[in-house]
Amino acid sequence: MKLTFSPASPFARKVRIAAIELGLIDRIEFAPMSVVPGQANAEYTKITPLKKLPVLILDNGDVILDSYVIVEYLDELAGGNKLIPASGPARWKVKSEHSMLQGMLDSMLLCRYENAVRPEGMRWQAWSDDHWNRAWAGMARFAAQDDLMTRPFDIVAISLTCVLGYADYRFADCGWRKAFPALDAFHTKMLERESVKISVPPAA
Repeated sequence: MKLTFSPASPFARKVRIAAIELGLIDRIEFAPMSVVPGQANAEYTKITPLKKLPVLILDNGDVILDSYVIVEYLDELAGGNKLIPASGPARWKVKSEHSMLQGMLDSMLLCRYENAVRPEGMRWQAWSDDHWNRAWAGMARFAAQDDLMTRPFDIVAISLTCVLGYADYRFADCGWRKAFPALDAFHTKMLERESVKISVPPAA
């Protein structure tokens, strides 16, 4: 299997953490890829017209898109019911919480593009603020969970870790630790895991 990725991508980091936790990391070849808004990448567009990271390319050439779908595939490959519950209410709760975290990362990435890539005279501050507020409100929602520190290490815990890591990486002065000490404690605990520690993005 081959995974297209960038060390800075929180979505690719999610898959990398999952692969390590599932014992599948040695079966995956990592293919570094640069995907920049506004810049054509004809070769990558042949793999996925969405031009998003990551993509898992199977040995038979089939392509699996979307970080969650990739993790779901890897979870099944490892026997199932390890990072994503196989059925029942727990499955739908995990899928819904993951969708929220995925949306938070999408909003944070859009803020990053708006403020760092879009020409200054074309930036829309209210739009950027709205997306940042969505991510911030999501952090508040997870910070208020009673079982934050005791929940299983599943796709939700991995994704929340990637959200907080991306906040550190691209929005270092946003103050999430001071605003949400429960998330700070959660993130510190997650960094004790080797899969989380070794996948921290390199300094920008």
